Amino acid sequence: MKLTKAQKVDLKAAIIAGTAAGIFSGFVKLGWENVLPPRTPERDAVNPPQTLMEQAGIPQKITRGTYSYSGHKMPWASFLMHFGFSTSFAIIYEVLSEYSPFIRKGSGAIFGLAIWVAFHLGIMPMMKTVPSAKDQPTEEHISEALGHIAWMWTNDIVGRELYRRLTTQK
Repeated sequence: MKLTKAQKVDLKAAIIAGTAAGIFSGFVKLGWENVLPPRTPERDAVNPPQTLMEQAGIPQKITRGTYSYSGHKMPWASFLMHFGFSTSFAIIYEVLSEYSPFIRKGSGAIFGLAIWVAFHLGIMPMMKTVPSAKDQPTEEHISEALGHIAWMWTNDIVGRELYRRLTTQK
């Protein structure tokens, strides 16, 4: 969708669409990681969101806090980070793509791979949140790369459709 001079971006609609898409795609990414776990159980004992929070000085009683559901201990702080990251990037994607539709090339797949490269191969290894890219197992690269494609593809579909509905039903 190319914008003409007569069309304006509805920023509020883009933020709402991005937020909803980010929550939905966050569940998609969690499901993906249950089918193709990116890390070994040992490396996942303290997952990257927990490590990142601890690097920022947040105490372990928070970073490793859990709630119980159906007999499982669920890491609530990790989920906050997971959904915060997912929603933030979905909003960024939706807003930017409404101003610059070329960002949607590949229906989000290219953007998702770029996020994976930037964070999992670049920023997080530099911060020592995860091992260097060469020290990560091949299975981790496959799971994370494909998972980021599925995550952003979901953001693209959900965000685009919600934005369309929000802006055409006025």
